[in-house]
Amino acid sequence: MTTAITPQSGTATGHPRMWRTLLGTGIGNAVEWYDWAVYATFTPFLAGALFNPQDPTSAVLSTLAIFAVGFVARPFGGFLFGWIGDRIGRKSSMTLAVGLASVGSLLIAVAPSYGSVGALASATLLIARLLQGLAHGGELPSSQTYLAEMAPKEKRGFWATLIYTSGTVGILFGTLLGAVMTVALPKVDMQAWGWRVPFAIGAVLGLYALFMRSRLHESDVFTNEDAKAKRAPIWPQIVRHRKQALQVIGLTVGLTVIYYIWGVVAPSHAATALGMDRGAALWAGVIGNIVFITALPFWGKLSDVIGRKKVLWAGALGAAALHFPMTWLLKDQPWELAVSMSVMLIFIAASASIIPAVYAEMFPTSIRTVGVGVPYSICVALFGGTAPYLQAWFGSINLAGMFNIYAVLLLVVSAVFVFTIPETRGKDLAEDPV
Repeated sequence: MTTAITPQSGTATGHPRMWRTLLGTGIGNAVEWYDWAVYATFTPFLAGALFNPQDPTSAVLSTLAIFAVGFVARPFGGFLFGWIGDRIGRKSSMTLAVGLASVGSLLIAVAPSYGSVGALASATLLIARLLQGLAHGGELPSSQTYLAEMAPKEKRGFWATLIYTSGTVGILFGTLLGAVMTVALPKVDMQAWGWRVPFAIGAVLGLYALFMRSRLHESDVFTNEDAKAKRAPIWPQIVRHRKQALQVIGLTVGLTVIYYIWGVVAPSHAATALGMDRGAALWAGVIGNIVFITALPFWGKLSDVIGRKKVLWAGALGAAALHFPMTWLLKDQPWELAVSMSVMLIFIAASASIIPAVYAEMFPTSIRTVGVGVPYSICVALFGGTAPYLQAWFGSINLAGMFNIYAVLLLVVSAVFVFTIPETRGKDLAEDPV
């Protein structure tokens, strides 16, 4: 059977190569999102095992602080793996990123307890999270760029939905694993050894993803790039494309905050701030994220028909218009959480589904990975990573409405930035941006 490779996409539609591309990209992305989910889910057990158990509150806060360190490391990962992706290859960058994440998971799984080595246990966790932060900062721009370049240009919006689809699958798997283990194991066993299991699973899955990615083909768009362009200094190109970098931040700022509010921390917020049963909140969150996964391909396909900008506007303005009503709906009943999350995530899916394609279509091949990776990671660290803390803090001083205004304003900012980008549906990525 002959393989027909389209020069613009470097993929083989209907051929096993296409499925290898989707599986290799998707499983690696899912593993990295899984890593973050299990850390958040097992935070109480990490605190008890790797920090001083005599001060439980301080131990939990220290564990959460190390979680935040991962966000700080992301921009450095965006630059490092972006440079690798733009100078050595997208495949190499993706493979190294998932390998580094796997090392981080393994370090946590085998970390010695605080009772046996004292502060060295906490230091091991810090090192592991730094490695995972670097890896995640490189994973998204590398996998987004690779997937966009491998996709048929007329279906790039649909293919781009794999990023958030696979990532959400990873989060759901990690969350459900935590729920099952918490029920299946006595608390004493969870604290003694059970918390290590999900990190060991993450390390094994990461090795499998590494193997899958090592068998991928490099994108033709990168392979056919002029050798001189690949050797050109990175920093002058970043400066030259500062407008696009600012546009990445503008397009991301509303999405990252609203996604963390409704897609990540809504169940936890409902349990801690609204008094909802934790188990019921978890299952309501699962329902919401299943709706999110279902909505992603719809928006992706729609963008391939009507264009990227209309879908981005629908997502940002729809989420902005519905944020307050859904916040008012959410009280202490699980059905309220399931409905509010589902409604919001349908509109959040509009932006999330195609933003990887939009980013790729904004930059030339020689800077496509690092050009996205650095501004995107900085934006997520500054706005997405701080959203859960700000939401809790404003709530604690009875100013929850101020935080909601902040979230809506950022969505409006993203909607305004859509005006500044050209329509790029069907663009040939081998050409310079329009």
